Amino acid sequence: MNREAPCFWAIVPAAGVGRRMGSTLPKQYLTLHGGLVIDHALATLVAHPTIIRVIVAISALDEWWAETTHARHLRVQRVTGGKERADSVLNGLLALEQEADPMDWVLVHDAARPCLHPNDLNNLIAQLASHPIGGLLAAPLSDTVKRADDTGRVLETLPREQLWRAFTPQMFRYGALRQALQQARADNRCVTDEASAIELAGNVPQLVEGRSDNIKITRPEDLALAEFYLSQRDRN
Repeated sequence: MNREAPCFWAIVPAAGVGRRMGSTLPKQYLTLHGGLVIDHALATLVAHPTIIRVIVAISALDEWWAETTHARHLRVQRVTGGKERADSVLNGLLALEQEADPMDWVLVHDAARPCLHPNDLNNLIAQLASHPIGGLLAAPLSDTVKRADDTGRVLETLPREQLWRAFTPQMFRYGALRQALQQARADNRCVTDEASAIELAGNVPQLVEGRSDNIKITRPEDLALAEFYLSQRDRN
């Protein structure tokens, strides 16, 4: 459907199990700062006045979603996720095919990134509003980067001046993202984020610098760090 201005939608892939956490629970359902990781990840998206709906893609075998704060939220819709992240995002896009225009914006955010700051979300939307394709939150690397072989031996030190850490949300036009993910699937190409699919399609995403505390919960120590960041935010 055609409109004078594009609409904004969000998709949160949440079908993963997070094996590196060493927990019996998927990492998005771990307790964090008085809630669950996924509820913190969803809260900033749901609170944003521009985003019409948040699509959450969860496993068909999920036993925990129904107990989350946002499970019955009027602007949150559940869909069945896929085997890989890209499959879950594509399922979310397909759920919007009767409502979304090709030029609408879709923001994809990790369920395991609970520290997204509203200012970063506002900045991402503002900076990409007139972009033809879209882009993503990211931060320049500050660490020295090594490339290693399979045994852990250093092969070389990489120049870090043009290297960035990719964060989420990643924000792309609905039509471009759907086409890119469908083409990657057809070509049997593995994409670890939406920007990778967009790049494979021959497009150039825009980097938008964000806060370094927008961390992803991957290992047990990340949970303690996220607790610290959220606690500090409460005090400010």
